[in-house]
Amino acid sequence: MNRLAKRISTRALIVLLIATWGSEYGAAQEAAPVEKQNQQYSPNVGQTYPNRVLWGLTHIHTALSADAGLMGITLGPDELFRSAMGQEVTTTTGLKFKLERPLDWLAITDHAEFLGISGQLATGNPELLANPTGKKWYDLSKGNAQQKFEGAWEVFGAIASGKDPINNTKLQASAWAEAYESAEKYNQPGAFTTLHGFEWTSVPEGNNLHRTLIFRDNADRVKQTVPFSAFDSTDPADLWKYMDAYEKKTGGQVLAIPHNGNLSNGLMYTAETYDHKPMDRAYAESRINHEPLMEVTQIKGNSEAHPYLSPTDEFANFELWDFGNLANITTPKKKDMLQYEYARSALKIGLELEGKLGANPYQFGMVGASDAHIGVVDSRQDNFFGQFIFDAPSPTRWQIPVLKYADGKPSVYYWQDIPAGLGGVWSRENTREAIWDALKRKEVYATTGERPIVRVFGGWDFVSADKDRPNFAEQGYARGVPMGGNLTNAPAGKSPAFVVFALRDPYGPNLDRIQVIKGWLGKDGKSNERIFDVAVSGGRKIGPDGRCKTKVGNTVDVANATYSNSIGAAYLSAYWKDPAFDPQEHAFYYVRVIQIPSPRWTAYDQKRFGVKMAANVPMTTTGRAYTSPIWYKP
Repeated sequence: MNRLAKRISTRALIVLLIATWGSEYGAAQEAAPVEKQNQQYSPNVGQTYPNRVLWGLTHIHTALSADAGLMGITLGPDELFRSAMGQEVTTTTGLKFKLERPLDWLAITDHAEFLGISGQLATGNPELLANPTGKKWYDLSKGNAQQKFEGAWEVFGAIASGKDPINNTKLQASAWAEAYESAEKYNQPGAFTTLHGFEWTSVPEGNNLHRTLIFRDNADRVKQTVPFSAFDSTDPADLWKYMDAYEKKTGGQVLAIPHNGNLSNGLMYTAETYDHKPMDRAYAESRINHEPLMEVTQIKGNSEAHPYLSPTDEFANFELWDFGNLANITTPKKKDMLQYEYARSALKIGLELEGKLGANPYQFGMVGASDAHIGVVDSRQDNFFGQFIFDAPSPTRWQIPVLKYADGKPSVYYWQDIPAGLGGVWSRENTREAIWDALKRKEVYATTGERPIVRVFGGWDFVSADKDRPNFAEQGYARGVPMGGNLTNAPAGKSPAFVVFALRDPYGPNLDRIQVIKGWLGKDGKSNERIFDVAVSGGRKIGPDGRCKTKVGNTVDVANATYSNSIGAAYLSAYWKDPAFDPQEHAFYYVRVIQIPSPRWTAYDQKRFGVKMAANVPMTTTGRAYTSPIWYKP
């Protein structure tokens, strides 16, 4: 073909392409009005519901806390935030620490009482030395080991007494600035979120009434306050007044989270006020408005349920601390205290109070936390760095006493510590506002350290097929309510139905089963509970009573601290309809997901250090997750 023919052929091809492209472009232009009719091709346009779980903690400490810094911990907020972000950190004992996976968010909650005092003693802060007691503590801190210990215990004694011999707001404000400036420095919206917070450490007569406070706001508002301490008041109602005053002054928002109640000697979830007066409606409403969540698991034990309170619950005897309070223990805990310390019984007490008062002070969601005082954040059994400096990894830490009876005999050993729990919040964005809002609306669940994905919706017209829909969440929000929500106005002849799924942590144990825990208020004004197995692994059967009696099995090799996911299931889903629903009865429903057995941190220590622990030290654990409840209100 000559050059002229080639030019003609090329020109014809170009003309053809232009004509074809032009006609298609024109057709597309003619179709454009479809967009104007508010029709979209992407199914996600306009989607606003929470679509992912973000993992974090609402309770953990650094050297700014007196009971960490004065015990020798040197890591401050900077190191703790870095460890949560997955960076390698050198701990006070010289061991290096690194998370397997970073967290998504973290609130550091150092004690308000004597906040930052260890650093102030170390530097000889003039404001501290101007006070005679401060000068005494400073001199003791520069002495020998015995004198340092004596000084530290004087500080702790002052906290326990509720009397502040220093009483210097400048010192508190300076330490608070260190805390919130560090939080601002490490906040990375969309990647890693820091939340401002502190702990109010009310401990009347050694009873744990502690709360952590979590702010929604940035430093421009947070710096307008200083933490409210137990020196200001040990009464929770006064803490709520402080929260109200902060919100009125700054336009910000703050919530409080009571600690697990197992060391409160029966005071955390009673039907009374702090001064032992009967609770009224205004008090009940104020409590739940300020405290929408409770800490259901942390290092000092699990507090979801107790076998004495729930004798038919074979999973209730899990990592319990029934040892009185935080003071030197004079007598073992009394059984009549237990009902006021555990989440399930507190939820039931809330129903009873709502029946009497018209308001439920314990309509709380559930979150997992830490309470570690070591300056790094850990939640996995194979990476447990302890609660205090005394139980940092070592061959002998398991046998060190934590608390003692009055006669000097140990009541709690460090082997009874458990790694931190975690809070999983359902959110669209990794920001302070989005995470705080999820906490406030209770769309959050607790785990004992692993990261399974758990979701539940309750409604009136769900059917079995809904549990397997790929648009599970879209249908759940459109036709029901998520964890933390309320169901009301039962349609005639209908019972609430629930759809739930659970997906194992990809780096953790398989799942044994999904359960629904129901509590309800009978016509006699007394609360009741019942457990339903709604999905089980391995082809096992659920009986007519709603329970599966067959255990999942156990693959743990204790000697080598290993296990296998050859049993259980990676994914479980369920549809469950309440078979005994009464539309006149108040009720709550929450989901508990049980994992297959896996090695406990004690098994990992026994293997790593080549030691043999006592026969009463448990070597396996069955991790779990607890969702915030869904409530039914007539």
